Amino acid sequence: MDLEKRAIAGEEQALLELLKRHEDTLYRTAYSYLKNEHDAIEAVQELTYRVLKKVHSVKEPAYIATWLVRIIINICLDVKKKQEKFIYTHDVEIASTDQQPFEMADIIESLPAEQQELIYLKYFQDMKNADIAQLKQIPEGTVKSRLHTTLKRLRLLIGKEGL
Repeated sequence: MDLEKRAIAGEEQALLELLKRHEDTLYRTAYSYLKNEHDAIEAVQELTYRVLKKVHSVKEPAYIATWLVRIIINICLDVKKKQEKFIYTHDVEIASTDQQPFEMADIIESLPAEQQELIYLKYFQDMKNADIAQLKQIPEGTVKSRLHTTLKRLRLLIGKEGL
């Protein structure tokens, strides 16, 4: 807790140590959203910039890890919005070597952004429902019901794809 307090107070070395401590989680979160190493690294760099500017605004040191994850998610969502503007369509036939014409990531991407976020937080980041509730600033029961709805929808989508 001392490290977090020093970082919030503006001690640059403490902030760098804090970012280093959470680097793996932040990178994995960015990569799971952006599915591209280059974009994930850029997102983490943008996170560093934003944290340097706004770390003083964190009110509770115990929630600084949650604050960092929230920032990286927002950055990733911004990047995805920008990428959607530049979608190129080519009529290219891709030969599949296996019998399954899809991947789970493609099915998850077909979900609305909010449901994708729940899946990534719960199953890719191994966050507990209470932590997700705190991050999203919603009741834990809402997280449970939204996860239930999302999983139900995923099962339907997987069924349509032939699994």
